[in-house]
Amino acid sequence: MPGGADLVTYWFEKSREHIQQGKAKHVGLVTTQSIRAGANRKVLARIVESTTIFNAWSDEPWVNAGAAVRVSMVCFGNKTDETQLDGQDVTLIHADLSAGDGLDLTKARQLAQNAGLAFVGSQKGGAFEVCGEVARRWLCSPNPNQMANSKVVRPWANGQDITTRSSDTWIIDFGVNRSQDDAELYELPYAYCKENILNVRIKSREERTGEIWWLHQRPRPELRKAFSSIKRYIATPRVSKHRLFVWLDVSVLPDSRLYAIASDNDAIFGILHSHIHEIWSLATASMHGVGNDPTYNAKSCFETFPFPEGLTPNKALSLHPHGDTIAQAAKRLNELRENWLNPPEWVD
Repeated sequence: MPGGADLVTYWFEKSREHIQQGKAKHVGLVTTQSIRAGANRKVLARIVESTTIFNAWSDEPWVNAGAAVRVSMVCFGNKTDETQLDGQDVTLIHADLSAGDGLDLTKARQLAQNAGLAFVGSQKGGAFEVCGEVARRWLCSPNPNQMANSKVVRPWANGQDITTRSSDTWIIDFGVNRSQDDAELYELPYAYCKENILNVRIKSREERTGEIWWLHQRPRPELRKAFSSIKRYIATPRVSKHRLFVWLDVSVLPDSRLYAIASDNDAIFGILHSHIHEIWSLATASMHGVGNDPTYNAKSCFETFPFPEGLTPNKALSLHPHGDTIAQAAKRLNELRENWLNPPEWVD
């Protein structure tokens, strides 16, 4: 069983073994539609390699005793005369429960030129966020170490801040490895954490989370390192009905419900907004919740995306003949969008 796979995949592998051993001819199982993505899909891939998925419903609503979820129904085993996907005849069915008549995106591989750029935001593991009014008051308060609270209090953004309006939420962020003695010298932020976070974190089953309760549970050091050489980054919600990308200043800490792409290049911003990338991200995304919203994932959506030759994220895009054209179009797109969302006459 692959690491990170859901428990339900055990039954798929157990069934595959029974077929291989001649103890069964065909198997039909119902599971949540997450079987098609991530580590779960590796189990279906093994089934496809050793036997046949001959009938499947890839993504169906399922309501039982008030619980509304999306499910996949998968029938596999010894080959039959007909192969159907979602009620339609197909030549074969891939491990992501897509039709074999088209491209097999399960074989898409992560590309070296896209690596080390897209990161899940910081996972708090506690109520570290505060409203802007409180944060701005803290910024004016002195500390015994003569350091400003701006060192540990910063703007914060989650998915709703991207898809709706900024909530003016800030977050206490003691970084990756600040000691407790050092954190205590930022008096008001530390006192807030001690009152609102300590009692919750010390009960954690994860030893590290309880021991260093004043730090975020997953502070993402690799993300912070990638931010060190840029002034802005590209952010997109992990789960969103519509795939959109925005610029955020590196002073804004992204939440774990965002993906942060550590590039300040307008051409990359433009390519990510392209219809080609939208189609790719939808085809390689997993789906989430009753709303069946696409979930953007760095490994499957960003790191596998074939950027145009010479316009890959690790290149000096300004040297490409089309790089500047894309960059200018992206700048204009962002300018028009910002003007529409924030008309000058409505903004102080």
